[in-house]
Amino acid sequence: MKVIVVASGKGGTGKTSLSAGVSAALAQLGRRVLVIDGDSGLRNLDIVLGLSDSVVFSFDDVARGVVSLQKAAAAHPLQPGLFMLTAPSSVPALAESGIRSLGAQAEEMGFDYVIIDGPAGLAPELRAFASIATQGIVITTPEGASLRGAERVARLLEEENIMRIRLVVNRLRTQLVRHGLASNIDDAMDTAGLPLLGIVPEDEDVIACGNSGKFVIDCKRAGAALAYRNIARRLEGERLPIMRL
Repeated sequence: MKVIVVASGKGGTGKTSLSAGVSAALAQLGRRVLVIDGDSGLRNLDIVLGLSDSVVFSFDDVARGVVSLQKAAAAHPLQPGLFMLTAPSSVPALAESGIRSLGAQAEEMGFDYVIIDGPAGLAPELRAFASIATQGIVITTPEGASLRGAERVARLLEEENIMRIRLVVNRLRTQLVRHGLASNIDDAMDTAGLPLLGIVPEDEDVIACGNSGKFVIDCKRAGAALAYRNIARRLEGERLPIMRL
């Protein structure tokens, strides 16, 4: 089982949309995927996945032993193999033992992937989730403030002994890069100090599909949809060229 924590140095990087899109793409590849909203108090993954009416229990309920993961995980009605666990409405006092119990239950249920949509920044909950992660994905946009935050959160994940941490440059606007108004991919990698997992172009359909509870990978084949599919295939071990924008 691969446990991947998705992190960003600041909000607004598109972390939740990417977590949802890549999780759905992995499920469409035949994998059994649990995606966890790890952003306590600011949860919105259920909206993006169209599961607002299906979620009852949070990851904190499972971590504290109130309910089993089997009862708490909400199955997506339209995407076989995809399950979601929401965040509590307020920040809980997380115990590492509880998070480890959650991870053990996920493995017992036969999940191939656990994708954790972590909180933005250096929130304490991020360390708790990092304690069970086998990989990390750091999301950034090409802006300087976002790249600085990405570098800091990457160092935090390294401190938690996550050995495989990779970068996704999201919401990339080609015209700004060409005119020198945003960092290019090489600059982003140098600033964050991470190898590249993928790039995702700015795509209005991500918002449009998310607001309607649909997956962008079901709405179209190019743009962000293609980027999510490619990232999922790289997580599966395929070697794919970085998409040209």
